[in-house]
Amino acid sequence: MAPFLAFEDKGPVTSRQPLVPLVLVHGHPFDRTMWAPQLGTFSAARRVIAPDLRGYGASPTAPALTDFSQFARDVESLLDELGVDSFVLAGLSMGGQIAMDCYRLFPGRVRGLVLADTFPAAETPEGVRTRDAMADRLLREGMRGYADEVLERMVAPYAPAEVKAHVHRMMTATSPKGAAAALRARARRPDYAALLTRVTVPALVVVGADDTYTPVSDARAMHAALPDSSLHVIEGAAHMPNLERPEKFDRALGEFLARVDAQPVDAGRRQPSAAPPRL
Repeated sequence: MAPFLAFEDKGPVTSRQPLVPLVLVHGHPFDRTMWAPQLGTFSAARRVIAPDLRGYGASPTAPALTDFSQFARDVESLLDELGVDSFVLAGLSMGGQIAMDCYRLFPGRVRGLVLADTFPAAETPEGVRTRDAMADRLLREGMRGYADEVLERMVAPYAPAEVKAHVHRMMTATSPKGAAAALRARARRPDYAALLTRVTVPALVVVGADDTYTPVSDARAMHAALPDSSLHVIEGAAHMPNLERPEKFDRALGEFLARVDAQPVDAGRRQPSAAPPRL
């Protein structure tokens, strides 16, 4: 059960026509503080929840992650505990893949899907070997060398110094054991490409124009696959546009949230008794 997750829960909680809650899922190897700008922007008017995933941030590494879908089940259990029935779900990078898995497992609760700097394909055999090798390295060497190497791919070389410092701090603070477990599970995740074609709620696809991990071409392919989506390419950003260019990211997210808020509660949602889409 997942109330063991550390989390941020900000914003008004009211039973009288509230705005749709927003759930933010961080990427690897970060924590919930990567969403600090969005927590500040959107919690003034709506409930915003940002967990630390199992093995990251202040959440414990035990019980150990063994399957990628455990991330989604953790999120579901946390939202059950918090009494959040339906929500807009946003994830960046690995968090976007977790968001896709959440939609696979409990689509009837998701009223809008935000996929930022991510991609749906399963890992290639070479990718599995690479992630497994990196997991071994992190356990052997710790996080600092890896953080130093990838910092200026996670954020653009021209990103503000305070953004670089924040991202580097998150990476070096991450538990090598938690990060390694996540890498092995992520390497064996399912393919979500077919799932995207069956998404029945509005979706927003966001990507940094200079992202080399998940380039704009990946975002365009997801946009084309999703039945009802909008695409925003954030200039002046790499893999973490929510931190690098928060004003642009928040503008796109705010417009999307307003659209979801305006829809009837049951618009585009599956009935609770419907089986989740199969991969």
